[in-house]
Amino acid sequence: MIELHQSEHHTLSIRLSPDGFSFSIYNPLHDTSLSVIDKDIDSSLSLTANLKKAFQEYEFLGCPYRQVNVIVVNKRIVTMPLELFEDEQTELIFYHNHTPKENESVQYNILKKSSIVVLFGMDKSAFNFIREQYPTAYFYAQTSALIEYFSVKSKLGNSRKMYLFSQPQGIALYCFEKGHLVFANSFDCKYLEDRIYHLLYVWKLLNFDQERDELHLAGTLSDKEQFTEGVRRYILNLFVMDPTTNIDMQAILLCE
Repeated sequence: MIELHQSEHHTLSIRLSPDGFSFSIYNPLHDTSLSVIDKDIDSSLSLTANLKKAFQEYEFLGCPYRQVNVIVVNKRIVTMPLELFEDEQTELIFYHNHTPKENESVQYNILKKSSIVVLFGMDKSAFNFIREQYPTAYFYAQTSALIEYFSVKSKLGNSRKMYLFSQPQGIALYCFEKGHLVFANSFDCKYLEDRIYHLLYVWKLLNFDQERDELHLAGTLSDKEQFTEGVRRYILNLFVMDPTTNIDMQAILLCE
């Protein structure tokens, strides 16, 4: 267990998801981290009210940290090339792609490894509450953490790579060629057949090679055996990442 009096040497990561919150604490000096702590949320309460309950329940959230990272799981995302990005145009670009929403704060992440910018929306009240607790906190879209992580992985070998990140509500697909992102999108699909359909559609759309290119699976894979059996009929090189879950919590450390 972490020694709370030494918390200022550690990094706290918080994941905000519609399904619940997750927390992890990482010690960069010893390359050790706590197991991820998951907390369900009360759907009858606002995101901020749920956060306040968590801060009352967990003593470690009241400690000072070397760095605090907040991962926002949200489908309201826009990606664009870094060379076209202008800070003052953030909200204009974001709301050109999404319908305006009340109580929303538009943030962005510059991903230098991938030369892209990820714009994302998050609950403004929750943003302000976290900033009150941790004035120097960094906010990231979950997509940003995953792109940075998969981008590094994708540089191994000469084949093109598709990464499928599975969650209860759907899947996200990230495709790379020699470390460069060529496709990123998410799909609402709970059923096995729909998930296979979407990944094969994108695979064909990008003209990936069935025998040469690679598919890597991560995330919550409750039907892993059925899924892999169904996909192997079409894609030869299929791999399950280790670990499959909480990759975003680990990946966020690469963004520091």
